[in-house]
Amino acid sequence: MSRRPNFGGMGMGGMNMQQMMKQAKKLQAQMAEEQENITAQEFTGKSADDLVVATFTGDRKLKDIKIDKEAIDPDDPDMLQDLVIDAVNKGLAQIDKATQASLGKYTKGLM
Repeated sequence: MSRRPNFGGMGMGGMNMQQMMKQAKKLQAQMAEEQENITAQEFTGKSADDLVVATFTGDRKLKDIKIDKEAIDPDDPDMLQDLVIDAVNKGLAQIDKATQASLGKYTKGLM
């Protein structure tokens, strides 16, 4: 018969299951609070020369988009499309950056 190592009945480095669950709930509450803080913020992406400005909520919903009249050229709709795409992508990147800065400490080493 093999013998199991004795951890003093505590296991997991001296932390019992009840303590682990308490710690997990605390971390879960902290993460939820930080996510709520991000959701409450606004994030803005701007194209070159601020011709297009896209504003997002922290939960990645487009809240507003402003297009400068100089960006509207009937002979060059592709330019406006590129400006909109640029502003939207920059806004979403701001959300990703803030989310990683806030919640990344909880997921470090998990991926």
